[in-house]
Amino acid sequence: MMRIFKRNTFKQFGDPPFEAPTPSAGPGARIIAVTSGKGGVGKTNISVNLAIALAQLGQRVIVFDADLGLANVEILLGIAPAVTLYDHIFNNRAMEKILFPGPGGIKIIPGGSGFLELANLTAEQHSRLVNGLEQLDRMADFVIIDTGAGIAKEVLAFCASADDVLVVVTPEPTSLTDAYGLIKVLDKFNLHRDVYFVVNQSNNESETSDTAYRLKTVVDKYLNIKANYLGDIVYDKFVIKSVKNQKPFILANPYSPASEAVKKIALSLLNRELPAAEERGLRGFISKLSRLFR
Repeated sequence: MMRIFKRNTFKQFGDPPFEAPTPSAGPGARIIAVTSGKGGVGKTNISVNLAIALAQLGQRVIVFDADLGLANVEILLGIAPAVTLYDHIFNNRAMEKILFPGPGGIKIIPGGSGFLELANLTAEQHSRLVNGLEQLDRMADFVIIDTGAGIAKEVLAFCASADDVLVVVTPEPTSLTDAYGLIKVLDKFNLHRDVYFVVNQSNNESETSDTAYRLKTVVDKYLNIKANYLGDIVYDKFVIKSVKNQKPFILANPYSPASEAVKKIALSLLNRELPAAEERGLRGFISKLSRLFR
C-alpha cells in the first residue's frame, strides 16, 4: 500500500505553518529512526529539516530527541524546553505540556533521561506513558526519532522499535565503515529487513554516487539486509551558517541546494510503502522499546 498524502507541493517561505488536521483514526504514526554509525555526520540537522520538509507537505510531524543526555535538537534550534518526557513519567506532567512547538509547524518531545528509565518503570508509570503517547499518535503522521550515533544498545533499541531506519553517511572512510558496521549489527540480530540511507556533505554528484555505490555494494555482497539509497545532500555553505544561527536551513534558505535536496528526500519517504500495521505508531514503538530495554 502506498502512502497517500494531502499535498504534493511545498509551502513557500514565509507561509504560515500548516494547521494540523483532525487526528487520524488510522493505525498510528509512521516512526522513522534517523541514526548513523559515527557522530558529526549531520544526523540531527537532517532529522529536523526532514521533519519540516514533511510538515510543508501537509504532514503532521513530531520529533523525538532520543540522543540521550545530549539534547542535540534543542541546541540546534536554540530552544530550552522546561519539561521533558521524564516529567511526564515521574512528575505527572500532561503529555501536551511537554509537546514543544518547533519551527515550520513541527512539534518536539524532549526526551531527557526519560527513555533510559523505561527498564525500571512501575506498571502505573508505564501505563501513563503509553496512554499519553497514544494521544499523540492520533495527532501525527510521522514521528522522527533522532537517535545517538554508533551501536550502543540504546541506539539499537530505538532502531529496532521504529518502523523504518534512515542511516546518515558521509564520504569519509570512517563514516562509511561505521555505517556498514551499524547496518551489519541490524542485520545480525534481524532487527530490520531493510534500511534507508542518505549521503550527506558530499562535494559533488560523482562523490555522492561513489559513496552510495560503495556502501550498497558491500551491504548487498556480505549481508542479508537491503540498503535503499534515498538521496543526497551536497555540501552547502548555507547549512553551516544556519547551524551557527540555530535556525533550520530549509527555513533560512528554502531554495538552497541542501533545502531542495531534503525536500526530495521527504517526497521519497512519502512515496515509500508503509510498514505493516501491527504494532505501528507511538504506542507500538514504546511497547517494543520497553521490552528491549528490559
